[in-house]
Amino acid sequence: MRAGKLKSGEFATLETIRGRKAELVIVSEDASDNTKKQFSDKCSYYEVPMVFFGDKESLGHAIGKDVRTSLAITDKGFAQSLRKNLLSTNTSTEEM
Repeated sequence: MRAGKLKSGEFATLETIRGRKAELVIVSEDASDNTKKQFSDKCSYYEVPMVFFGDKESLGHAIGKDVRTSLAITDKGFAQSLRKNLLSTNTSTEEM
């Protein structure tokens, strides 16, 4: 977050995807079905990898913020490393 390589919140995440700057999108597992579909559709259209991980509180806490439903990583190397770690360490992580 401090490096400026992360956008959080639904609006900022969607803008980052539309601007073709997102390298990875993380959506909380407890997001609404509508929110999950919205991000799934956008990520599919713009060919951005997406994972479902954790809950809203843990996503926010991980970046030093309040509750967050979605995050967009804009740094390619960081996104690849984070995606690899999320998928290998958490069996409940779902990838789209």
